Amino acid sequence: MFKYLCFSLTLLFAIQVHAADTLARIKERKTIVIAHREASVPISYLSEDSKPIGYAMDICSKVVERIKRDLKQPQITLSYLLVNSSNRFSAIQDASADLECGTTANTAERRKQVAFSIPYFFSATRFLIKADSSIKNWSDLTQKRVAIVRGSTASGLLRQLTQLKISELKLMEVSHSRAGFELLQEGQVDALVAEEVVLAGLRASMDSTQQWKIVGEGIGIEAQTVMFAKDDPVLKVLVDKEIARMINEGELVKIYDKWFTQALPGSGVNLALPMSFLLRDSLRFPSDKVLN
Repeated sequence: MFKYLCFSLTLLFAIQVHAADTLARIKERKTIVIAHREASVPISYLSEDSKPIGYAMDICSKVVERIKRDLKQPQITLSYLLVNSSNRFSAIQDASADLECGTTANTAERRKQVAFSIPYFFSATRFLIKADSSIKNWSDLTQKRVAIVRGSTASGLLRQLTQLKISELKLMEVSHSRAGFELLQEGQVDALVAEEVVLAGLRASMDSTQQWKIVGEGIGIEAQTVMFAKDDPVLKVLVDKEIARMINEGELVKIYDKWFTQALPGSGVNLALPMSFLLRDSLRFPSDKVLN
């Protein structure tokens, strides 16, 4: 009985130590590392002076302040790590970053590797084309050259060709959406497939937005969240509590409006994307439970 009790206490202690790994690491090095994206306008991207900004970055800045308060370490500094669709998961798993604040979707497959917060955005996958293109829906992509971001959920969706009734797609993988947009501008691909909000951001970044269209029925609705280490319940509770606070106090809606319904910093472009019914409804009962 004594041996069993000792083993149980040892196991419990080990779990608690492991659960506190991220916060302990932050406290020890006195720095929080935020992973961010390069061109996921307006959620997570680099400004004209190469500073990480966006909707997700504003949310994560509040989480950072919460971590400082909970650790009673106001002197903790903030540093950034640029990631893409391919290396964002390893950045969290190998502790290069403490939080990833971008357009990463919470899926069952990914939950085997990492953990996710309450969603702060929902996005469907569509595609961007030139305004004079004859492409209108997914079935029109047969035999077409399509750019896709490597490692994205949109990439996985496109490979389900039988469900989409598409055949003989010519896929061209890119490291990030901006690279795919450049291929589209140069005429090297016929369409760029990505989350609708990312496409809207790319289109809005152009002087002549009328030259580009977002088409195709939205598929694969994704819940986008803060990503962090798996099996770290202490950190998860902290992150979720702060996001829930922002929701309950109306702060998250204000942050949303800043990035989606007002002029963006620098460019002055207004995406004019009011909050979706799905996101608005989810804010009534915040939960990290998603369908996929």
